[in-house]
Formats: sequence, structure tokens, C-alpha cells
Amino acid sequence: MPRPAASKDLTLKALELFQICAERGSLQRAATETGLTISTVSHHLRNLENHLGVDLFDHARRPMVLTPKGRVFLRNIDAALIALRQAVAEASSGSVDQARHLRIGTIEDFESDLIPELAVYLSGQMPACDFLYQTDVSHRIIDLLRNRHLDLGITTLPEDRQKDVQVRPLLRDPFVVVVPRTAEASLADIIAGRSQLPFLRFSSNLIIARHIDSQLRRLGMQTGSHFECSNNQTLMAMVAAGAGWAITTPLLVSRAKPFQEQLVMHRFPKKSFARTLALVATPDCAGPVLDLIDGKMRQMLGARILSPQHQQTPWLAEGFRLLA
Repeated sequence: MPRPAASKDLTLKALELFQICAERGSLQRAATETGLTISTVSHHLRNLENHLGVDLFDHARRPMVLTPKGRVFLRNIDAALIALRQAVAEASSGSVDQARHLRIGTIEDFESDLIPELAVYLSGQMPACDFLYQTDVSHRIIDLLRNRHLDLGITTLPEDRQKDVQVRPLLRDPFVVVVPRTAEASLADIIAGRSQLPFLRFSSNLIIARHIDSQLRRLGMQTGSHFECSNNQTLMAMVAAGAGWAITTPLLVSRAKPFQEQLVMHRFPKKSFARTLALVATPDCAGPVLDLIDGKMRQMLGARILSPQHQQTPWLAEGFRLLA
């Protein structure tokens, strides 16, 4: 039965906590995510329901389940919350040189040279800002952004659509086959398992591994493996030593400089596919900050990664490129 509407004002915090609880299905998880107590989260939700005069959750069920009116309310506020957070960020951030805090997460693909250069550049452009840099795998960076523990990530996009984040595609990084330079079998025989070289794969918990495995399933390709690794350098070292072959990307090959002379890179032999690297930010990350990082990353990727690779391997030029 509808409850009488209360006069207490509707707050942004209450809307955000409602959204988190609806997605996580738990007061405890919402409290852990936001750093609040369970009683505080519950208080905000109760005030929101009192303000609306309806039950948004079925309070008799665990995990928390939305009522039909709660589902309608969630659907209608999702876009509004994004717009509100962006408006707050733009109004409060001022100019870039006045920014005070920025937490950036990056995948290890850029850690050795691009991120140090980016850090030096940003410290000069944002002199009043306190920075936090964190290197992690893509799915962890996405989770940290969703939970508001990072402001911006430079990461691989998962195949599923991202909600509650700003996405700026940066780089199309096509998948290629890498074999040892000493390999005597043909590429077709290697991929078909008609050689002594086994398939060396990325660890299955990584987004890049999911991209590869999904494509192989779609193509009906069977590739048994006795070796998985989460570290690109180790994987490329194994291939260079003649221990097997791998599916990877030109960006990752370019990062494996000590082993490049022992590697041969081939086009993926069937339907081509690629991963997208992007800037992914929370809705409250200000536009001028995103513009600054976007511009610098594009400049570095073009000069330091794309141009040398295109000169060395011309057939990569069409697929390995910056995205508009």
C-alpha cells in the first residue's frame, strides 16, 4: 500500500545510494562501496521512500529486490544521475590548473614509458593537483571506476556496454598471431595444431583473454593450451624462446622490445577483430581534465607507438590506428 509522502527534500546522495543498492542488492555492499555505515545507507533509502510515498524495495526479501515502482524509478533516474554528476563536476572543477585531486588507473601496457611522460606533463599543467597513479588489469580498473575509487582509467573496454561512466575511445588495437622466428611450420599448420608449437594464452580472467576466446568460439577454432599467463612480457618471452605461439596485439608486441627480433607477427588468418583502448572516467570527472589527457595520450600514441609500427609493418596501418 502506498505510504503518505513525506516533506523531506530529495537529495542527490539518496538517489546515488538507491542506485547502488539496486545494482548490488545489498545494504552491506553499498555501505562497503561508499564508506558509509549500513544504518546511514538505510536512513537515506528510508527518507527517499518516504519522500516518494512508495516502497522502492521489497523489504521482506534478501537479497534486496526492487518493487515494480522501484524498477521504473531506477530506469528514469539513471540518465538524470549521470547528467547531475557531470554538471556538479563542471561547476566545481574550475580551470584545469585549479584541479585539486585526480586518481588515474592504467593498464601495464603503458606503464614503462607513456605513463611516466603523462605524469610529468600533468604535473606541469595541473600544479595544484594531488595525483594518485595505479597500475592494474582492465577489469579491476573498470570496477574501481564504478565504485568511485578512481576518477579516470586508461584501459581496455570490455565487450559489454558500460553504464555510469564516460568513455572516450583512443586506439583500435587489432589482434595478430605471433610465432617464434625459428618456427619451421606454416602459420596454417601452427594454428591448426599440426606442429609441435602449443598455444600460449592470456589468463582467462583478463578482458583481452575474453575477447580472444569469444572470437575463437565464434569461428569454431579449437586451441588447446597448457600455459596461461597474465603478464605480456612473459608470454612474449615464451614465444621468442620457441615454446609456443600466441594471439596478441601490435601494442603489446611493441611493449616487448627485448624479444621483438625473435618474433614474427602475422595478420589473424580468419575474420579480423580488435580490442579498443579508451579513456574511461566517472561521470563526475570534468571535461577539461579529460580533454587534456585525451590530447596528450593521442600525441604520445601517434609518435611513440603507431608511427614506428607502421613503418616497420606497413600492413598494420589500416587497422592499428587512433579512433575519432
